[in-house]
Amino acid sequence: MAEYVSIEKGLGPDGRIAIVRFDRGDGINALSPEALRQLTNAARSFEDDASTSVVVLTGAKTFSAGFDLKDAEGKSRRDMDLGALRRHLKLGPRLTGAWHDMEQITIGAIEGFCIGGGAALAVALDFRVMARDAHLRVPEIGLGMNMSWQSVPRMLHLIGPARTKQAVILADDRITAEEAFQWGLVEQVADPGKAFDAAMALAQKVAAQPPLSVAMTKLTVNRLAHALDDLASHMDVDQFALASLTEDHREGVAAFLERRKPKFRGR
Repeated sequence: MAEYVSIEKGLGPDGRIAIVRFDRGDGINALSPEALRQLTNAARSFEDDASTSVVVLTGAKTFSAGFDLKDAEGKSRRDMDLGALRRHLKLGPRLTGAWHDMEQITIGAIEGFCIGGGAALAVALDFRVMARDAHLRVPEIGLGMNMSWQSVPRMLHLIGPARTKQAVILADDRITAEEAFQWGLVEQVADPGKAFDAAMALAQKVAAQPPLSVAMTKLTVNRLAHALDDLASHMDVDQFALASLTEDHREGVAAFLERRKPKFRGR
């Protein structure tokens, strides 16, 4: 089985910084089901790690192209019954939940593009540093799906209702690094190729702070800000499952694979 995720620990002040590198070696870092599992396991590996205060997540030349529509296991969803489909669809929210719930401060270094599930993962982190020539995009609705993985409430906290609707509903619109910064979707813009260096510089500052105070502050802020997220998005998986059964979803995916404009009919 290919290893898509590597972890390096013991860096920075008192060895309190860790790096998680996601690299499928394909230039686009698509999120296959196996990649989702490996990234989830990477986050969970820090659960009892008292020596790490900050985790930087980076994705080689690009952050992620989102869910891998060409992956064989991913394609098998179309033949699953509803029960099996619901279980399989929990891989995504399980991933973002694992990263969101980490005690350590998490920082995403975004180069290239950050699309769909990649954006859902990015907004589950504490901070995001984005290269000036990179972009984000949320194409789910354009594929006949809904944006899930509990990303809508997380985006809402970051950029507000109108911008969240703009980002999610206007599926073909790219969000540039400057726009993302102005909206509050990312906290820092770096020169091209320097997002990781900037993320590490931020990590150094965080790692120099008292670890217990940092962890408790993160927990308090997250509990207050995200108290109603589960209530707001408890139907995420079922909405996604329902949308995946529509003709519009089949048309959206077919159009994407055939590189043409989709024709949606609301059914």
